[in-house]
Amino acid sequence: MEHLPIFIKMTNQPALVIGGGGIGLRKVTLLREAGAAVTVVSPDLTDELAKLLAQGDIAHIAQRYDAQVLNQPWRLVIAATNDEAVNAQVSDDCEARHILVNVVDTPVKCRFIMPAIVERGPITIAVSSGGESPVLARLLKTKIEALVPQTYTQLAKLASHYRQTVKNTFSPDLRRRFWEKMLTGSWSEAVLSGQIAQSESIMQDALTQTDADFETGSVHLVGVGSGKPDWLTIAALQTMQSADVVLYDRLIPPEIMALVRRDSDRIYVGKERKNHCVPQEDINAMMIRLAQEGQKVVRLKAGDPFVFGRGGEEMQAMQAAGVPVSVIPGITAALGCAASAGIPLTHRDHSQGLSLITAHLKDGQLDLPWDALVAPRQTLAFYMGLSSLGELTQKLQTAGLPADYPIAVIEKGSHPDQRVLKSTLFEVVERVEAHQFQSPSLLIVGSVATLAQEQLIAATRQQEGLNHVFNA
Repeated sequence: MEHLPIFIKMTNQPALVIGGGGIGLRKVTLLREAGAAVTVVSPDLTDELAKLLAQGDIAHIAQRYDAQVLNQPWRLVIAATNDEAVNAQVSDDCEARHILVNVVDTPVKCRFIMPAIVERGPITIAVSSGGESPVLARLLKTKIEALVPQTYTQLAKLASHYRQTVKNTFSPDLRRRFWEKMLTGSWSEAVLSGQIAQSESIMQDALTQTDADFETGSVHLVGVGSGKPDWLTIAALQTMQSADVVLYDRLIPPEIMALVRRDSDRIYVGKERKNHCVPQEDINAMMIRLAQEGQKVVRLKAGDPFVFGRGGEEMQAMQAAGVPVSVIPGITAALGCAASAGIPLTHRDHSQGLSLITAHLKDGQLDLPWDALVAPRQTLAFYMGLSSLGELTQKLQTAGLPADYPIAVIEKGSHPDQRVLKSTLFEVVERVEAHQFQSPSLLIVGSVATLAQEQLIAATRQQEGLNHVFNA
């Protein structure tokens, strides 16, 4: 991190802007919004700056820049002239005097930089690229503005209004839980939708609760999809960032774990095929115990909790123990892998049905309804099928599929090191071994597998950083 992100209180503080043109006007406007006492150094002023001067809103030193103007105790200085040499001199002079200085569009001469800003009442969101790409920072600002509508101004003001009351009502340990509940529940929904009277009623009811009302913990089964951070749902991200304890395994990548609340406890419960670090029964018992201690427990699940993620078993265990449990779905592997490989799972000319199948059964036997699976014009997506690929392809052929029937193997789908192999039921085992494909890999059987053209995947690879396509 090259720049320390800080917010400076500038109310009634002296700030100097060198330059009386359009660029200077923008900086003056921003400083005045922060409450600064602004002085402009310039022989001339734009009409807008002249108007501010006439109104007494700014001061003016009518001359060209001279280092003598820095002898006053300025909190900060902004160089905003159209002369690069003058701007550089301002920077050097400020550095010599240990004055914070910003030179417009010249990051190397800046001691501080001006971020793109999203303001919602008392909430200020600053986006910075360290001066390397101001346009990108502005684009990110636009995205944030769309995610944080103006109604958040009212929400922030009301939260500030009730802050002292909440502080006087609840113990320190429970204030955060109280605000998480209010800001992610019906109170915030009422405020954001403009139903202020209803929000007041909800708040008053909440303030009558006691510490004991917040002692009950909860468990949240959160699907994180294929592991791409930008494929997370908003609900998943919000839940991860409000967790007291997070349980995760080897399928949860570091990029996802980086989004978890920083001060939450993290417990590794990694499980691998034939090597269960923590048995499922122990995981269930751990979640129940933590929730009964009043903790908000988040169990991160690759893909979707209810699609071969044992989420159903965990949910039943929580319900049997009387622990509140919720499920947040994620993009399951079949959807994520197929999308990243350019394979449509259904297509009017190829497939009118889709079956999601696990090749890793509870008893270890590959006992599936093969006759039903080989029905025409459908797509089969096999999870955890790489280790039994030989038996699986043989049984599909025995049930009636031809040896040249298309199959695709997608290794580490949607990740930067993804690989896609297109082959046939007859050849795929040999080719998977030749190219040393590893788990996690998804198998897609059906004529749709032929639609992942190399050109399409090459374009995806160029855009996303995905690698390696092998064609039959």
